[in-house]
Amino acid sequence: MDPAEENKEVQPVVVRREPENDLFTWIAPSRPFKTRTREYYVTLFAITGLVGLVLFIAEGAMPVVLLIAITFLFYVLSTVKPEDVEYKITNKGIKVSGKRTDWQVLSRFWFTKRFDSDLLVIETFTLPGRVELLVKEEDKGIIRKHLTAYLPEEEVAATGLEKAANWFSSKLPGNK
Repeated sequence: MDPAEENKEVQPVVVRREPENDLFTWIAPSRPFKTRTREYYVTLFAITGLVGLVLFIAEGAMPVVLLIAITFLFYVLSTVKPEDVEYKITNKGIKVSGKRTDWQVLSRFWFTKRFDSDLLVIETFTLPGRVELLVKEEDKGIIRKHLTAYLPEEEVAATGLEKAANWFSSKLPGNK
């Protein structure tokens, strides 16, 4: 060993904790919402009834119970207006109603539209796989500026399941 290295004192590594700073904050509804007509619900329940009958004949009662539960959940989410929540972009991650998702579990983002609402979609490495936040049109530029410092902006192609769901929803009345 070199005598010069023996005389050096080992210096401790100092890790400074950076405080969390808010970069941008906005308030928007918690999910996209669109009021539906009576015709829409009649069509939806008719399709559910037919599919339920086929499932009952083929598989029994349990798939029908699941179908009814999913239809009821969809009905409730379609009739109850969403509450407004606070969204924040910070130097540590993204906060939705005070719960933070760190940058380490986020992979990329893009903007899209649903029900005439602008959405910020952020892909995650954890379940459920995506976080969708409602944004205002005028805030997109500021949000894009802050997010590109941490994540790439890159839209993901729709999966087969998403394409099938979009096709089916386009066939329902009031979804054109």
